[in-house]
Amino acid sequence: MMNLDHQKAFFNQGMTRDLSFRKSQLNALYHAIEKHEKNLLLALEKDLNKSPYEAYMTEIGYVKKSISFALKHLNKWMKTKHVKTPYYQLFTQSYIQPEPLGIVLIIGAYNYPVQLLIEPLIGAIAAGNTAVLKPSEQAVYTEQALVEMIRDTFDQSYIDIITGDAAVTSSLLDLKFDHIFFTGSTRVGKIVYEKAAKQLIPVTLELGGKSPAIVTQKANLKHSAKRIAFGKLINSGQTCIAPDYVYVEKIIEKEFISELQKMIKKFSDPHGNYGAMITDKHYQNIVALAAANPHGKTAEKNQEKRTIEPIIMHHVSWEDDIMKREIFGPILPVLTFDNTSELIATLKEKEKPLALYLFTDDKAEQRKIFSSLSFGGGAINDTIIHFANPHLPFGGVGQSGIGTYHGYASFLTFSHMKGYTKKGIKLDLPLTYPPASDKKFHMIKKFLK
Repeated sequence: MMNLDHQKAFFNQGMTRDLSFRKSQLNALYHAIEKHEKNLLLALEKDLNKSPYEAYMTEIGYVKKSISFALKHLNKWMKTKHVKTPYYQLFTQSYIQPEPLGIVLIIGAYNYPVQLLIEPLIGAIAAGNTAVLKPSEQAVYTEQALVEMIRDTFDQSYIDIITGDAAVTSSLLDLKFDHIFFTGSTRVGKIVYEKAAKQLIPVTLELGGKSPAIVTQKANLKHSAKRIAFGKLINSGQTCIAPDYVYVEKIIEKEFISELQKMIKKFSDPHGNYGAMITDKHYQNIVALAAANPHGKTAEKNQEKRTIEPIIMHHVSWEDDIMKREIFGPILPVLTFDNTSELIATLKEKEKPLALYLFTDDKAEQRKIFSSLSFGGGAINDTIIHFANPHLPFGGVGQSGIGTYHGYASFLTFSHMKGYTKKGIKLDLPLTYPPASDKKFHMIKKFLK
């Protein structure tokens, strides 16, 4: 079992607080990704059957762009900010100074094994922390490639990477980190949260849930179907913010499903070269869900490659098994609603999702639904693109997560925003000092209201 003594000693030297050091380490990470790009792409193909196009767009290129964004804005983020002081605190100035938390633990996930480990690491480095990384052991080849890249680039006392199964993760959670960042299932997130609570360690939990796509009769159905199909099929549905199901207004159900079928056929590789389920167990789980489809053709599948043809399930209700868990695969249930008021009432009874996507050209519907429902983040007339905007905080709410990251939000997550005041000594008003008097009491009442 590791201890954190070397990390503590490195952090206590103070070099991570320096702007030039942080920039040099972000640059080192950027060049490491470039150097190991081929190995990472090959590993992602072996683990998840990701094409180089998809892997670069959603993993390699994504984190490179994020590093560039952090380097561009880091000077501004790190500055001590002068803020207003109440008028009754005479001759006083007030400041907010960002400072690093210390040693952070980052636990990645298998579905985007590069992005979901490196993206929070960018924030941790930018904020001046040291880090211990725990990649997903389920993405076997990517785990190996990441270990090679990290150990080839960083001093282990600064950035370390630990491999192993759930028992290793559990032992890491027993250590006294200054922050824990976890991406994964809600079930495991609860375990992380419980362990962290015992030592009062703050956490960021990026979880999941059943994220809906809502299509009203005032939507462009062709564009809606195309964008929903894209968001669902990327990584073969193994995306925490993928549309988990579609709620379509009943009057347009048949027309929408027809358009959706066309788009899924268009986006699917004619040779069946779909993204792979991460493990045999997950493959069997998705196959079992697909077999329960009461309508439509049976999905084509390949057990050796762990691939499943995308399918649409319609005539689905909340009583069906498919609606009682996050799918995390290429199955898209379709439910119907009669009006938006009924829809809002139903969704308010469900857990708050990580994402919500609304397809309508009616601004009144947009305002009504987005102001009535709580969710982590989302989009109007598109899916998943909010995740790629570094100017937006990304995170869940309720069962779908705690805390946010991406861009400046990552810097804030891994920083303590220390507030302090600086007061002059030439004049010291007696109002706040003993002894008390009726005059002082009345004056304080005037100030503090």
